[in-house]
Amino acid sequence: MIDRVRTLLVWCPDWPVLAVEIVEGIPATDPVAVLHANRVIACSEAARAAGVRRGLRKREAQSRCPRLTVVEHDPDRDARAFEPVVAAVEQVVAGVEVVRPGACALAARGPARYFGGEERAAEQIVEQVAQAAGVECQVGIADGVFAAGLAARDGRLVPVGETARFLAGLPVEALGRPDLAGLLRRLGVGTLGAFAALPAGDVLARFGFDGALAHHQAAGRDHRPLAVRRPPPDLDVTETFDEPLDRVDTAAFVARALGERLHATLARYGLACTRLAIEAVTARGEELHRVWRHDGLLTSATIADRVRWQLSGWLTGRDRPSAGILRLRLIPDGVLAHAGLQPGLWGETGEERERAHRAMSRVQGILGPEAVVTPVSGGGRGAADQVRMVPWGDERVPARPAEPPWPGRIPPPQPATVPAGPPQVAVHDGAGEAVMVSARLAVSAPPARVAVGARGGAEVTGWAGPWPIDERWWASAEAVRRARLHVALSDGGALLLSLAAGAWTLEAIYD
Repeated sequence: MIDRVRTLLVWCPDWPVLAVEIVEGIPATDPVAVLHANRVIACSEAARAAGVRRGLRKREAQSRCPRLTVVEHDPDRDARAFEPVVAAVEQVVAGVEVVRPGACALAARGPARYFGGEERAAEQIVEQVAQAAGVECQVGIADGVFAAGLAARDGRLVPVGETARFLAGLPVEALGRPDLAGLLRRLGVGTLGAFAALPAGDVLARFGFDGALAHHQAAGRDHRPLAVRRPPPDLDVTETFDEPLDRVDTAAFVARALGERLHATLARYGLACTRLAIEAVTARGEELHRVWRHDGLLTSATIADRVRWQLSGWLTGRDRPSAGILRLRLIPDGVLAHAGLQPGLWGETGEERERAHRAMSRVQGILGPEAVVTPVSGGGRGAADQVRMVPWGDERVPARPAEPPWPGRIPPPQPATVPAGPPQVAVHDGAGEAVMVSARLAVSAPPARVAVGARGGAEVTGWAGPWPIDERWWASAEAVRRARLHVALSDGGALLLSLAAGAWTLEAIYD
C-alpha cells in the first residue's frame, strides 16, 4: 500500500464561470451558466439562486432564469485563466501540481512546518491567491489528493488518520464517475464506506481498472493505487524548435504530436502516466515548469490537452515570458505498470501495420469488402445499436453519435455476445405459464425458466426489471415500445431479454 501523504488542495469554486469573467469580462456575480453538450456543467451563485443546477439542459435552465447568460465551455480558457492562480500559490510554497483547471495540490508537510501548522498554511495560501490573482479559493487538507479535494469543498482540514472516516459517509457520486455511481446505486452500494468495504479483487473483476482506482480512493488511499516509481530518463520526450514558439495555434499542433510520442513510448514499456511534468526553455533562457496530475490514466489525447492548456497559459497569460519557447520537454513524473497496456495488435512499427493492412485488403479482394470488418462504438440504447461493423479501410464513423445521453441505454459492462438476429425466447413462471409485462410494468409472475429457440431451457436464479423503452413515439411508423428484463441462469450465465408486441427475444448474452 502506498503511504498516505498529507495533501493540501486549493480549489476555486465555479472555476469555469470565473474563467469567463477573467477572459471575456462577463461578471460572475450575474446569472451565468457554462454549457457542454447542451447541458450545464457550471453556474454562478446568482444562477443557482434562480434554480439553475448542473446537468440541466439549456432550455430548462433558461426557463428557470430568463436573465441567464449562457457561455459554451472552453477548456483552453479555463486553463489559461488558472495559470496566475498557480503562480500565486508558487510564490508561497513549492511543488505545486495542477489537478485540473480550478484545482491544484501540494504536499502539506512543508508549508505546515514553515508556517507553524496546517491551518496557518491554508490561511496564507488563501490570502496570497486573493491578493496576487484576485480570486477567492478554498483549501482542504487530508490524506491523499482525492480526499483533500472533497475536504476543500467545505474548507475542511481533516485530522491525521481520520480520512477514511471522513469519506465513509459521503455518497458514491462523490467519486466523480456518474456511470460507476449509478451502477453502484443499483447494486445497493450508496456510500463510499460501503464501496470501500468490498473486496478489492472482486471490484477489479467486476468494474475493471478504473473501478479499482475508484475503490482505492473510497478507502482513503492516494489516487495512485499501484507502485508509482520515477521512470528512467529515456521516457522523457523533448522537442527543440528552429523558430521560437509564440502562437497558440502552433502550440496546439506541437502538443498533439508530443502527446502521441510520449504515450507511444510509455505503451511500449507497458506503462501508463498519472502525473505529467511540462518543462520549457525560452529563447532568452527563461525556464518554465509545471506539473499536471490526473485521477486516472493519461491517454495521448489527455496528455495533448494538458500540454496545450499549459502552453496557452504561458504564451497568453498575464506573466508570459519575454520570448517564445525554444525547447519543450514532457516528463512522465508518475507512471504505473499497467498490464492492460499492450502493444497494438499489429505491432508498433509502421512496416508491421502496413503488412497487416495489405493482408486485410487481399482478403477483401478475394471475399468482398464485407468479409473483413471492425467494430465502431457509438450511441444507442441497445447493445446492437451501440456498435457498427465497418469494412476494413472505410471511415470509422459510428451509426449514432455517442454524445446524446441516451436515456434507457443498457448500463456497463457491455454484454459479451449480441445475436445478429435476436432469437425468440420463452419465459415461464413456476407454474409453467408465460410471463408477461403489463402497460404499468407489472410482471405477471416471477420468471422461473427461460428457453431459447428449440434448445432446452435453463432455470432462473435471479432477475431484475422490467425497464421500459419507448423510442420515437412521435413517429408511428418507426415507434418501438418494449420492456427489458435481466435474468441470471443456473449455469452461471446471464441474459438480457426484450418484450415487444407480446413476444420475448434474446437481446444479449453476458458470460
